[in-house]
Order: sequence, then structure tokens, then C-alpha cells
Amino acid sequence: MSNTIDELKIEKDEYQKTANTLKEKRNKLHSNSKRLADDRDSLNSTIRNTRNNIAFHKKNRDELNERVQHAKEQRNKLNTNLLEIKKRIISLERSQSSSSGINLNELRKQLRSLEEEQMTKPMSPRKEKKVIEYISELYAKIIKQEKLLNQDPKLKKALEEETAIKNKAEKQHDIVEKLATRAQEEHESMIKLIKQLDNSIRKVNEIQEMIVNTKIQADEVHKEFINYVDKIHDLERKISTAHDEKRIKKKAVEVSTAHKEANEIFEKFKRGEKLSTEDLMALQKAGLI
Repeated sequence: MSNTIDELKIEKDEYQKTANTLKEKRNKLHSNSKRLADDRDSLNSTIRNTRNNIAFHKKNRDELNERVQHAKEQRNKLNTNLLEIKKRIISLERSQSSSSGINLNELRKQLRSLEEEQMTKPMSPRKEKKVIEYISELYAKIIKQEKLLNQDPKLKKALEEETAIKNKAEKQHDIVEKLATRAQEEHESMIKLIKQLDNSIRKVNEIQEMIVNTKIQADEVHKEFINYVDKIHDLERKISTAHDEKRIKKKAVEVSTAHKEANEIFEKFKRGEKLSTEDLMALQKAGLI
């Protein structure tokens, strides 16, 4: 029985070593799972902030686009007014040209044509000199005619209106461009954040998958650990039972030996032999006296 108990104890120790290894592995997996969960939660916090920033830039972009649209409408109105005032100026100039017999628009067309010809077409020095002289003459005629036209109160007022509207239209165009630039910057910031958001979500999904796999591994290791714990408890019960049986057997042997010794002493007593104090105690213990 002693050998059996020793064998059971050895087997139990081996199971305990395996159980300890499994417990350490399970705890490590739980620790990894917690660390991954912390990383996931941190990323989720970043995702929430990123979404808030995306909404912020989108709101700004949409508001700026509305302002761009309104500014364009104002610019278009100014351009329409500018076109109308130019038509009125041309009409007034034509009226004046008819009176003076000089067509100012025709002179301007001739001037532009000659200037383009001088800059783009090859010509002899003599011809170029004549062209330059003619350009100077045309320019002088135009200046003279414009001065005469500017003396007309209606035309002068129309030209002043043209300048004022043109300045407003240019300023309005600058406003449109600045607003459009800001709207584009907000849009680009939003797109950049959307890409960051997609990347963060992808990482969260990867981490979540790792968490699930880690928990599955931890559960499997825990089940194996519990299986070994059950085996250890079963061996402990067997060892306890073996110890009890050993004690009972030992006690039975001791009782049998005591009875045998008592019987021998009792025989001596019956023969009238002198008994020692220990002999008397042994007979008393065996219930023979």
C-alpha cells in the first residue's frame, strides 16, 4: 500500500506541474486579452474624437459652400450689371462716333490687330517702322476720340458706373475665391480624417478578432486546467482513502498483536506465574481482567 500511495503522490505532483503550467498560460492569455481590450478602447475613443472632428469640418465646409454660392450669385449680378453698362457705353460711343464720323470701336480693333501682327509676324525694318507709325497714329486718334467722348455727361457717368461696378465685381470675385479656398481646405481636412477613421476602424476590427481568438484559447486552456484539477482532487481522495486503509490495517495488526501478547500473559497468569505491572496493564487493555 505504501508503494501505491507513493505512486499516487508522484502522479499527483506531475498533474500539479501541468496544472500550474496551464494556469500560467491561461492567466497570460487573459492578460493579453485585457491589454488588447485597452488598446481597442483607446482606439474607439480616438474614433469618436475623429468622427466629431469630421462632423466639425463637414459643417464648416457646407456653411462655406453656401456662402460661396451666395457670393457667386452676387458676383453674377454684378457681372450682369457690368455687361449691361458696357452695352450702354458702346451704344453711347456709337452714337458719338456717328456724329463725328469716327468709329472708336473700329479704331480699337485695328489697333489690336496691328499690335498682334507686329509681335507675331516677321517683317522688314521698313515695314515694321510703317506699322509702328500707324499704330501711333491710331493710338493718338483713339485718345483724342475718348477725350471727346468723355466730355459727354451721359457717357462720363456710364464710364464711372462701369468702373465702380467692375471694382465691386472684382472684390466679389476675390471673396468667392477666398471662400472656395477655405471650403476646399475644410473638405480636404475632412477627407484626411475619414482616411484616418477608416484605418482606425480597420485596426479595431483586427484587435477585436485577436481578442476573440485569445479568449477562445484562454477558455480551452482553462477547461484543460480544470480537467487536471479534477484529476488532482480525485488522486487526493484516493491517497486519503489509501491512508485510511493503511491506518485501519495497521490498527488491526496492532490489536491482533496486543491480543496475542495478552493471551500469552493470561496463560502465564493461569499457570500461577508472577506477572509484571506491564503484563497486568496489557491484560487490562485486552479486557481479559
